[in-house]
Amino acid sequence: MSQRLRGRDIAVVRPDVVRKAAFGAAVGNAMEWFDFGIYSYLAVTIGRVFFPQVDPGAQLVASFATFAVAFVGRPAGAVFFGRLGDAIGRKRVLVATLAIMAISTFSIGLIPGYRTIGFPAAFLLFLARLTQGFSTGGEYAGAMTYVVEYSPDRRRGRMASLLEVGTLTGFILGAGLVTALTAWLGPEKMLQWGWRLPFFIAAPIGLFSAWIRSRLEETPAFESLGRDPGDRKPGVSFGELLRGHWRPMAIGLGLVFFYNVIDYMVLSYMPSYLSSVLGYGETKGLLLILVVMLIMIPVVFLVGAASDRWGRNPIIRGALVSLIVWTIPAFLLVQDGQDTIVFAGLVMLGAHLAAFEGTMTSTLPSLFFTEVRYGALAITYNFSTSVFGGTTPLALSLLVRQFHDRLIPAYFLIGAATIGLAVSLFVKETASRSLRGSTPVVADSAEIGDVLARPGEAVWWEEEPEAPGQWKRGNREMEWKIPRKGRE
Repeated sequence: MSQRLRGRDIAVVRPDVVRKAAFGAAVGNAMEWFDFGIYSYLAVTIGRVFFPQVDPGAQLVASFATFAVAFVGRPAGAVFFGRLGDAIGRKRVLVATLAIMAISTFSIGLIPGYRTIGFPAAFLLFLARLTQGFSTGGEYAGAMTYVVEYSPDRRRGRMASLLEVGTLTGFILGAGLVTALTAWLGPEKMLQWGWRLPFFIAAPIGLFSAWIRSRLEETPAFESLGRDPGDRKPGVSFGELLRGHWRPMAIGLGLVFFYNVIDYMVLSYMPSYLSSVLGYGETKGLLLILVVMLIMIPVVFLVGAASDRWGRNPIIRGALVSLIVWTIPAFLLVQDGQDTIVFAGLVMLGAHLAAFEGTMTSTLPSLFFTEVRYGALAITYNFSTSVFGGTTPLALSLLVRQFHDRLIPAYFLIGAATIGLAVSLFVKETASRSLRGSTPVVADSAEIGDVLARPGEAVWWEEEPEAPGQWKRGNREMEWKIPRKGRE
């Protein structure tokens, strides 16, 4: 059944409410990456604590292997929390995932080392990381879904980019804490007990963030489904998702692949690459990367705002082409050894990452319809991340150790960018358009007239799907364009 779009069908969300929603989602994302920052910057120390029986090179590999364990649990968490988020709402699931993540991160700080209890130490670390991965499987995709569904169509890029501002902030806080503790306590005390402190701090931060989320409202898009969450059936099954939404899921897998390769390479692998592979001063390398991330924060937001005006696709494709051209020069600069030249190479890589962080958080959720957005995005994002993203530090450390070629990370990144460029050609522009399966969202009631005044673009909307996860082919591409600023 279809009907004509009316003014009362268009959601009006005040900017202050949107900012509150974005902040609530971003603090959870910051908590997730606070943990990643801790673990990445403590990778060498964790290897010594839990795997002292092997040589230093193997310790780093074992430490990153344990890091990658969390990504084994992410697909299961994606299926569980994703379907739950489409069934009972986004907010309640996001509160639960954040609480589980905080508790599991805290538990890592309680685990005795190998010299105290032997092999069970590594096994307990494995379980804690697995639990973290399970909760993370529903966290990031849910946060993206929440923010884009709350954002006005014409401002979605800048609001969604705040998630990655949270990512960088959390990573900086985690990495900065480790760096400060290392400088203060020294390597010996850090190895004995100092490494535990950052994990203990994570619990109160996570629980406070969960409390903030519990005070948020449900998204207008989910509420527009017009059903009582208590009466809804569980989310669309995995099989129904594949049958009804295989194309956007396949596109999403390709986008997440290249996005996560550069993300985890720059933020998670690079500290160990500088110290273990290049022999660069550990503390000095950590500080350089922290400065690069600080520079990235305003750039990410500016890119998000620019994507609202000029579109996501031109920015994504342009950054991919640039990455293919400049990756090897950037790594050659990083390998130079002089502080300013190394910093220049890191800035080049960070600038490309910022271009993707400012656009991907608004692009990925826009691939899917509202009734399946949380589940489809969670499964797509986490399956791709588990196979390609979280394993990037482990794969690179193994390849560099095997082939003794310090440019292997550059070749790896160029390959990922090439695949990403090919996939991006199949992505439909999403800037200033309503989300698929939802009516438009505006920031001011004055914008309602702009939407209704565009016949042929803002006339019909699908009220009910034919079956769970299935939309009529004729309406599959139907969206509403909101005039961009300067183009009315």
